[in-house]
Amino acid sequence: MSRRRQGGPAPGYSRRAVVGLGLAATTGVLPLTDAPPAAGPSETGAGAGGSRAGNGASRGADARHADAETALPAPAPARGDDTSLTCGVPDAPAFLAVFHGSGLITNEYAHRHPGAADARTHPDWTVTSGSLFADRGDAWSGVPDGLSPDPLSRLHTGSSVLRAVTVRRDFADTVVRTRVLLRPPGTTARTPATDWDGGHLWLRYRSPQELYALSFRRRDGLVVIKRKCLPPDAPDAPDGTEGTYTTLAQAHCAIPYDTWHSVEGRVRTTAEATVRLRLLVDGRTVAEAVDTAPGALTGPGGVGVRGDNTELRFTAFTAVPCPAP
Repeated sequence: MSRRRQGGPAPGYSRRAVVGLGLAATTGVLPLTDAPPAAGPSETGAGAGGSRAGNGASRGADARHADAETALPAPAPARGDDTSLTCGVPDAPAFLAVFHGSGLITNEYAHRHPGAADARTHPDWTVTSGSLFADRGDAWSGVPDGLSPDPLSRLHTGSSVLRAVTVRRDFADTVVRTRVLLRPPGTTARTPATDWDGGHLWLRYRSPQELYALSFRRRDGLVVIKRKCLPPDAPDAPDGTEGTYTTLAQAHCAIPYDTWHSVEGRVRTTAEATVRLRLLVDGRTVAEAVDTAPGALTGPGGVGVRGDNTELRFTAFTAVPCPAP
């Protein structure tokens, strides 16, 4: 599913609701132990993860779309423990993002025109929507707007829909840590307000259709863990086919805007081929889930950051691979 640009000096983004496509999933909030998870209720829906379409062409299948959720699991209790999914592997190929100086790191224009002489590509990051700047050691979305960025993002950032993912796609059992600062969410003509506006981490990003999204601050005050994948009856769907989101866990945790917070996402595949995920904010577990459904993303992928209708900064971004259980 894609968006298409309309004419006029300040066109707006249209929105479409994505309904569940019959993707069966076991969902719930379970402790991250090595015991086999119990079965939970089934749920399908659409939600965290997206991009836009520009100048009459698709802007990627990672489309921003409305949440359609039913039978959500009970909230996860906030905990301060650190019992499982810990990492400490000094010889593992860890990733540390460094943002030197100030200026454009890369943007959507470079993703769409990687061979262009004026494209600002980067060896570590791909931005499929919006712009990513360095600003005195931080990564920054720039001031969000709803227009396509120019080659150097001097006129427009497009960062009302920011999608930044690592070039590396070999992160399997991984802990991602970063510090983030978000401004209160706004709107543009193309991106009216939605519940999920805010900041999100990506884990096991394989494509715009297959990823885990951990929402650490949404407009509605929820933290949410979701899996996005192609419907099981369409494994060979053509490029551009929209994935389906399944909510695995959610809870209330509305951290303050305009101040720095630590955010951590953890993912691990167990011997039972289930995927265990945990989201921590300021050192406390705020949501956790076990994904046992067909389509669980048990293999490696990229890691990244997503922002919707918010000005976003992050720094000290690391991804540390962990040993298999």
